[in-house]
Amino acid sequence: MSALPPYSSTAQITWYYAFRVICGLIFFFLIFPIIVIAPLSFNAENFFTFTPKMLALDPEGYSLKHYRDFFTNPDWQQALWNSVRIAPVATLLATAFGTLAAIGLSQSHVPFKSTIMAVLISPMIVPLIISAAGMYFFYSRIGLQGTYWGVVLAHAALGTPFVIITVTATLVGFDRSLTRAAANLGADPVRTFFKVQMPLILPGVVSGALFAFITSFDEVVVVLFLGSASQKTLPWQMFTGLREQISPTILAVATLMVAISIVLLTVLELLRRRSERLRGMSPG
Repeated sequence: MSALPPYSSTAQITWYYAFRVICGLIFFFLIFPIIVIAPLSFNAENFFTFTPKMLALDPEGYSLKHYRDFFTNPDWQQALWNSVRIAPVATLLATAFGTLAAIGLSQSHVPFKSTIMAVLISPMIVPLIISAAGMYFFYSRIGLQGTYWGVVLAHAALGTPFVIITVTATLVGFDRSLTRAAANLGADPVRTFFKVQMPLILPGVVSGALFAFITSFDEVVVVLFLGSASQKTLPWQMFTGLREQISPTILAVATLMVAISIVLLTVLELLRRRSERLRGMSPG
């Protein structure tokens, strides 16, 4: 079937193709700076630019030495280990808090829901430098500044709004008669949640958890304020590499992080489609 009806005017046909060209240019503008780092990460020289050998597609111009440096350098490996230690715990806390908050705010009898929602998602809206400064002064007074749990709680606070938004969106199409039926059949609230409600809102919960994980794994501003040398994460190490020694290993790390992000976004899209099928919004 043709995308354009046979009676389309010249202006409609022109706009049809011009719109696609504009979208393609915008896509290229957004994605090109991210894609260009991938071939640069295989540079055989310690440069951030394409060498003549690379442009000539000479195999001698390409190397895996920056990736080897990442996997063998103790500084990079310590930073990776810190990120792996911090991000999953922060994601778990953010997912638990955000899911409970979204379910609570979805109840019709909760007063001041709009105000509470605005407060809960404020970490997403307030400039990160302000949040980091506020957390620094607060955590320094209660003894969490420079500690592992201080960074974890800060990242959990930054990830919670993403969970709230995705779970709230999932709850919009949730049939509440199912929970009432479960209660009438003798199920307590906890059993009803895990047996009836959770399977249906699981795509939203997992989507929010993935966003929270990406937020924690990529975050650098807050950890600069709250972390100590022993909590130096991967983004912090990349920032240090850019500021102090201009290490090309950053390109290899950035490429790996982009690949991880693509995988996570693919998972999100699959979960979105699964959620639509469960809610009857798309064919199976």
